[in-house]
Amino acid sequence: MSTARGGLGLFHRGEAAQASCLQTNASGAQRGLGFSTPDIKLHTPKAFGGRMLIESNAQFSTVLGMIQSLVNTPDGTAIVKVLLRWSHFVAGITWIGLLYFFNLINVPFQKTLDAPTKGKVNPELLTRTLWWFRWGAVVTVLVGLTYYAMYILSPEAKAAGVNPWAQLGIWLVIVLVTYAIMFALYRVPALTKDGRILAVVIFILMLVMTWAILYVMGNASNVTDIVGNKTYLGNKSLSIGVGGGMGILMLLNVWGVIWPAQKRIIAWTRDNAENGTPIPPEAAGLARKAFLASRTNAWLSLPMLFFM
Repeated sequence: MSTARGGLGLFHRGEAAQASCLQTNASGAQRGLGFSTPDIKLHTPKAFGGRMLIESNAQFSTVLGMIQSLVNTPDGTAIVKVLLRWSHFVAGITWIGLLYFFNLINVPFQKTLDAPTKGKVNPELLTRTLWWFRWGAVVTVLVGLTYYAMYILSPEAKAAGVNPWAQLGIWLVIVLVTYAIMFALYRVPALTKDGRILAVVIFILMLVMTWAILYVMGNASNVTDIVGNKTYLGNKSLSIGVGGGMGILMLLNVWGVIWPAQKRIIAWTRDNAENGTPIPPEAAGLARKAFLASRTNAWLSLPMLFFM
């Protein structure tokens, strides 16, 4: 029994010595590798501070740098382009939306109203809608014209070796001459009496304007490559030139025919409702011209949107 106890004692003393040796070796390894107890405690997570927060910030900066390398930050030109296009779309939706409202909803709705009801409804309704209608047209065309001249026509004209401002001027002259003819058509009684005849004449006029734009601007070139082929304006300049030209015609219809006629009709209607003043006989002729111009714009909006 004593021998067994002695053996067990030696076993326990050897086990203790081995454990002590392991602790000593571990401490030596920690010192040899540069580890220490205080260093290990620095890795203990601490709320809102400590080394863990510093490492998190460093990782966030690294990830942010990787994202920035994948996503290009827009420059000033890109921002201007986005703002112009966005403004053009919003104003265009307002303008064309009200155009369709007038032609698809308001025209048939007006036929169901009697004179006293028109006197109460139309002055308020048309004054508000026509304000958004005419100024939406202005913003749409001016913003679109700016974008077209700066970022579409200008680079393509320079690539073709022609003056972009000269091309812009030629394009505007073609469009304005076309509108002068269209404006005169609304004063021909034989055409305004039958809208179908007027539609055919305006359709032919649009074909002539389209041909003129494509022929004049499409053949503008002063640059020849090594093979001998000339560089012309791109399809984008020509397509938007046609669609934008129709948009300008529509704008001029709004301010040259529709709004002047409606402004007088609204004033006469209000005066009739408030004071009983008879509406002049010429109101019917003005209403007819405004209707034809509005219907022309509605039909022109379809090819205009297609070419844009």
